[in-house]
Amino acid sequence: MNQQQLMLVILVVAVVLALAVVIAAAVTIRDRRSYRLRPRYGPEYDRTARDAGDVRRAEATRLHITPLNAEQARRFSDEWQQVQARFVDEPAGAVLQADRLIGDIMQARGYPVGDFEQRVEDISVDHPDIVMNYRAARAIIEEHARHPVSTEDMRQAMVHYRALFKDLIGATTPIAERGIEQPPVGAARDRRERP
Repeated sequence: MNQQQLMLVILVVAVVLALAVVIAAAVTIRDRRSYRLRPRYGPEYDRTARDAGDVRRAEATRLHITPLNAEQARRFSDEWQQVQARFVDEPAGAVLQADRLIGDIMQARGYPVGDFEQRVEDISVDHPDIVMNYRAARAIIEEHARHPVSTEDMRQAMVHYRALFKDLIGATTPIAERGIEQPPVGAARDRRERP
C-alpha cells in the first residue's frame, strides 16, 4: 500500500469516526430529555409518544403548554411596556426584570420553570428559532453578574428578550389587537433628546 492510499484510508476512517461521534452526541442530547421525563410519567409517557408519533411532540403535549388568555396577555403586555420604559433610566434592572417576566410568561403557559437549561429545552419544543435569543440574553445577564457590561450589551439582551416575548405571548396580545406597534427599546430616550 503506497502513501496516498494509506492517507486516503486514514482520512476515511477519521471522517467515519467524526460522523459517529456527532451522531452519538445528537442521540445522547435527544434522549437526555426523554430520560428525565419517562420516570416522571411512567407508562403514560410511552403511550403519549406512540400516539403523537413523535417524542418531541409528545413531550410538549405532556407539558400541557397552553396559550395565554386575553387577560394574561394584556397584563404581560403592560408589564413588558413597563420593562421597556425602565430600560431608558435603568438598563441593568430592566434586563433582569425582562428575564423574570419571560419566566412568568413561561410558567403561565405551562412550561416548568426550573433551571436555565431546562427552560431552554422546554422553549425549543415550540420555539426552536427563539432558543438562540434566550441563550444570548441569558449569557449577557450572566456576564453582567460577573462584571458590568455595556449599555449596548444590555440593549442587545432586551432585543433578544423582545423576540422571545413576542413569540411566547402569541397573537393574543392586546397591543396586536389594538394595532399599536411597540416602540423599539430606547425610542422614548430618542424622543426626549430631540430639540
